[in-house]
Amino acid sequence: MLKNTQSKIILVICVIEILLIVGLGIFAINSLNEISNEINQKDIMQVNTEILDIANQVQLYIIVAIVIAIVISLIIAIFLSKYVMYPINKLLESAEEIKKEEPKTTKKTKKKSSNLENVIDAMTLELKDKLSEVSTQKNQIETILLHMTDGIIAFNMKGDIILINPAAKKFLSIRPEDSTFEDIFGKFELGINMEKIIYLENWTSTEQRIQVEDRYINVFFAPFKDEKERPDGVIAVIQDITEHVKLDNIQKEFVADVSHELKTPITSIMGYADTLLEGGYDEETKIKFLNVISSESRRMARLVTDLLTLSRYDNNKKKTKKELFDLGELVKKSQEKLAIEIKKKNHDVKCFVTADVPPVYADKDDIERVVLNILSNSIKYTKDGGEIKIYVGFVYTDAYIKIIDNGYGIPEEDLSRIFERFYRVDKARTRELGGSGLGLSIAKEILDKNGGSIDIKSEVGKGTEVVIRIPTKQNTFEK
Repeated sequence: MLKNTQSKIILVICVIEILLIVGLGIFAINSLNEISNEINQKDIMQVNTEILDIANQVQLYIIVAIVIAIVISLIIAIFLSKYVMYPINKLLESAEEIKKEEPKTTKKTKKKSSNLENVIDAMTLELKDKLSEVSTQKNQIETILLHMTDGIIAFNMKGDIILINPAAKKFLSIRPEDSTFEDIFGKFELGINMEKIIYLENWTSTEQRIQVEDRYINVFFAPFKDEKERPDGVIAVIQDITEHVKLDNIQKEFVADVSHELKTPITSIMGYADTLLEGGYDEETKIKFLNVISSESRRMARLVTDLLTLSRYDNNKKKTKKELFDLGELVKKSQEKLAIEIKKKNHDVKCFVTADVPPVYADKDDIERVVLNILSNSIKYTKDGGEIKIYVGFVYTDAYIKIIDNGYGIPEEDLSRIFERFYRVDKARTRELGGSGLGLSIAKEILDKNGGSIDIKSEVGKGTEVVIRIPTKQNTFEK
């Protein structure tokens, strides 16, 4: 260790100075003695006196020089102690503490050298470990930011971007020339700026919802601070909430549609019931009013039943009881159940089984409900005297039902929405014919639960083609 180095240096300096001064003094006295021997004998007494005076002065100078040397040495000692040795000793003490924390295996592998070299080696290893740890953390953070589904943007106090990930660029459609807070958020007119976010602690509007093209984006702003707890910039967290907004809108529409669908029959029932209570009507009028009440009640009951069915599917409370059954036979029985409606509209309905269809494996009651719904729609939305063809066949590993009519048809822009709840192509005609707008939604839910599918093609004025696919026993297995 170098704790005694300071005193050693001072001692060496003092000794060297004293030796130099004494040597100079001895040299001066010897020189004077040699001069005095060469002087004439008659002047010897006078010269000796002068030489002695000079020698005394030289000795005095030597003593003064020694004192000055000692003072200078003390000044050097103080300087070394305060500005050189003290920092070195502190560094060595800190390094010794680091060295003590190293694993024993590391100590054994080091070469024997001076304490200072050991300490420096220990500090180097510790620094390398810290740098490696920082580098690892940096790579981890970069990987996380790169693959995050949420967008992240960090701005410094000047509003310049210091960090941004790909998700943020995608959500906000950021251009290469957008490099500041104002460039990115100024175009949305949010009424916020860097100063408001950083310095107004009670500001509550840090969360903003914006629309970028067809997407809805939620942005959360938060200031961040440096190690001295001073504001150092702002971070913006960007989330794509498009699906949440759509689901929220669908839910609002659903509640509004249910309320409207229930309100209409309830109003009719209340109106006709109040009219009957007033009395004074003949039997024919009473029967007419009662028929309306009965019809509206059944309509309301169907709506409630459909809503309960959808609710059971949504909450997975509807248990699917799969079994083997003949699909061709089920379709023919469904056609027979709708025989009265077919006869009323004078439709020509033909059913063809095109191949030897293997038994299907699904919930028989649910599949029958789907077939009845699709066939009923074809009957309702085809003009009197129309033509409806039903094909039952087998393709690859699926059995299929194809129902083709020459009815009113569905506009192309409505085809993508026909499976939405309460969506109607022609609302006036649908209500007139008693539809709830839930039939196709329920049909799709049933087929999804049974591993099947439904596809609809249509053209206005030419008719509609519906294809239902249901798995057979060959390609279905229970888990």
